[in-house]
Amino acid sequence: MRKANPSPRTLARRFADQLGASPGRWLLQQRVLAARTLLEETELSVETIAIRVGLSSAANLRRRFHAMVHTTPAAYRRSFGRSTGGTKSTS
Repeated sequence: MRKANPSPRTLARRFADQLGASPGRWLLQQRVLAARTLLEETELSVETIAIRVGLSSAANLRRRFHAMVHTTPAAYRRSFGRSTGGTKSTS
């Protein structure tokens, strides 16, 4: 029986071949995706979201989020977040 124990370099290469990104890049993409979901579905602060998704600080989340999504977390939430109270009627 053959033991599966690839070197870190081989594992990273196979990972990238299968998923199209290095392990670190894939993990960052998953964290930003989780942040997007939390921004859309909750009213949690950006700091809380950063900690929940493993990005450690609001500043780090903002930097990584902007690099991948090309907008800020606050602007993303304004565009895609659930509404909080609706619009007022003038009639």
